[in-house]
Amino acid sequence: MMARTRGRVTSKEVADLAGVSQSAVSRVYTKGASVSAKTRARVHHAAQQLGYRPDPLARTLVTGRSRMIGIVVGYLDNQFYPDAIQRLTQQLQVCGYHALIFMSAQEIDNSDKTLTEILDYKVDGLVIASASMSSCLAQRCQQEGIPVVLFNRSQDDDRLSAVTSDNYSGGKKVADHLVESGFAKMAYIAGREDTATQRDREAGFISGLARHGCALHSRAVGQFTRDGATEAALYLFGPQRRTDDRPDAVFVANDHMALAVMDAVRFTCDLSIPQDVAVVGYDDVPMASWPSYQLTTVRQPINQMVRETVTLLLTAIECGNSTAWERENVKPRRLSIDGPLQIRQTTTRIDS
Repeated sequence: MMARTRGRVTSKEVADLAGVSQSAVSRVYTKGASVSAKTRARVHHAAQQLGYRPDPLARTLVTGRSRMIGIVVGYLDNQFYPDAIQRLTQQLQVCGYHALIFMSAQEIDNSDKTLTEILDYKVDGLVIASASMSSCLAQRCQQEGIPVVLFNRSQDDDRLSAVTSDNYSGGKKVADHLVESGFAKMAYIAGREDTATQRDREAGFISGLARHGCALHSRAVGQFTRDGATEAALYLFGPQRRTDDRPDAVFVANDHMALAVMDAVRFTCDLSIPQDVAVVGYDDVPMASWPSYQLTTVRQPINQMVRETVTLLLTAIECGNSTAWERENVKPRRLSIDGPLQIRQTTTRIDS
């Protein structure tokens, strides 16, 4: 067995030992490239003897493809996003790609810095999963030739593909459930006002209430944060609120806030759930089903959302290497996937 004491083994050394050309070594380590079984075996044997590992950066220079996908996210406090990122990463790996995570601060518009990092790493495509990310980033990436798919968010831009749950339908399902369960004074705790997910969930909820001849009783804004949700809960259910003016049910724009609302209602406002107030969330994060919460919530079809996101993105990447006619006929798509309502104890009264 040959041994080396220093330096990185090159593909030329592997080619010399295997008795093949350097381009043959490159084809062996390029997914989908044509190479005979005999050549593949000789190259792998030589690589094992020399301790050779392909250099992905060097391969990027040759192929123009890094097989890296950037995933932009603003925060990981919400359990939905770590779960989604894990599943996106796994699905990309199945398809022969690797994920790079880019964190973007929520308080400031740092799209310039994030874009510079994305370009430096030469990612083949980008998934933007942050509700707080500047709307300019997706457009600028596309101008740089980087395909973009929005995940769990949307924008009023027909040039961008997006995959979401059916937020409007989900809001209507919550309204139907609360009215049919006998609740009469429904409140809503909003997320960030500038996001499509927030807008559509609230619009669906209000539309659903109207269909039953009901109107929204009261409203507060939680900004998709735990602290914001706690303040909103105290505004709606705190001791300053008269009992006869207190909502008897509240739909919260996501589970991350809904869990905070439950804690505030029970431990600060000293109210019982659901006897005094029913609580509904959106996402169905793992904690929602924990015994201490048992939160009724709309489940996001996360597996299907991930599959559709990866399919749209990889199609756009392949389209970049296609003819002009093919590029013209692959249009951006907006997918809105229906998710079921998971009914648990936070809306099920003991006397019902």
